[in-house]
Amino acid sequence: MQALHGIKVLELGQLIAGPFAGKTLADFGADVIKVEPPGVGDPLRKWRMLRDGTSVWWEVQSRNKRSVALDLRTPEGQEATRALLKGADVVIENFKPGTMEAWGLGWETLHALNPKLIMLRISGYGQTGPYREKPGFGVLGEAMGGLRHLTGEPGRVPVRCGISIGDSLSAMHGALGVMLALYHRDARGGKGQVIDVALYESVFNMMESLVPEYDAFGAVRERSGSALPGIAPTNAYRCADGGYALIAGNGDSIFKRLMAAIGRNDLEQDPALAQNDGRVARVAEIDAAIEAWTLTKTLEEVLSVLGAAKVPAGKVYTVEDIVHDPQYIAREMIVEQQTADGARIKVPGIVPKLSATPGRIHHPAPLLGEHTAAISKMVGWPERNAVEAQHA
Repeated sequence: MQALHGIKVLELGQLIAGPFAGKTLADFGADVIKVEPPGVGDPLRKWRMLRDGTSVWWEVQSRNKRSVALDLRTPEGQEATRALLKGADVVIENFKPGTMEAWGLGWETLHALNPKLIMLRISGYGQTGPYREKPGFGVLGEAMGGLRHLTGEPGRVPVRCGISIGDSLSAMHGALGVMLALYHRDARGGKGQVIDVALYESVFNMMESLVPEYDAFGAVRERSGSALPGIAPTNAYRCADGGYALIAGNGDSIFKRLMAAIGRNDLEQDPALAQNDGRVARVAEIDAAIEAWTLTKTLEEVLSVLGAAKVPAGKVYTVEDIVHDPQYIAREMIVEQQTADGARIKVPGIVPKLSATPGRIHHPAPLLGEHTAAISKMVGWPERNAVEAQHA
């Protein structure tokens, strides 16, 4: 039995943040029913690269879920949704604040309908505050949360990290909130509650010492490329074959092993460099010494020498590296799953790894409205809801 066996989740959101939270719960056994607009479905079905008309991203994001086609803008769709929510443990939505209320599906209504219901609400700026009604996407949350300002090379345009990290961080915070709320309800005898997740706050929560450094010293952290200011040495260093070695020699004992490995015993034995603050003051000198050495060797040679010296080092992985890497394979982080039409596709495995109740892939991402008829009979919708939704 999986950890979330018996937990019923209704996923009303679309695209990334809400559905990623739903996927996380579904991977660990929750019964996640995804509500999609009839005819078109979740827009993610058409995002990025398509195979036979369906995004391969969809196959990851919606595995282990069931699909029901309902138009939430209609009284019939709202009626059917309320019928589903009577028996649900969790509802997930990531619409603009006020949308659910306009549909007659706001918290007060749902809490009265089902006092044990837990409601995960993910939005750009949260359900309160002066920005609550502004449209918010992950890219804006990343910028407002402080991440975009720190990403890129000094003096150049701030760049995004290449994925929708703001949405995904919000989803993970949301899934954590659901687990906390379930524990409060089921282990402590509490009632249902609202989990209010804002995209910008999820990013901001990752910003480490950003605020106290500004408050204490007036310091505004800036872009630093591949280095990590205030921690030394840790950087990307060029190699003789054009590759880059990522080397993290910032532990005190690790630094000594690194300097010995590159033949810089003078730096290894320098008492001024024994701790991080002393190394930070001379980081340019240390980085230059390391790169002078890496430029005489290929990337693989660098990694071999530093591996023998037990210095943390690695290369920059491409997806091709990832899918063939023995560590990924050994830990089942690259797995095959079947699509609804019977094709096979490689997808990311399940995180985190639980020893007693591990996550697993039960069934592929659903076709649009694949489970509408079956679920309509289960909850006793008026027949017209199921028929209209299925064929819209």
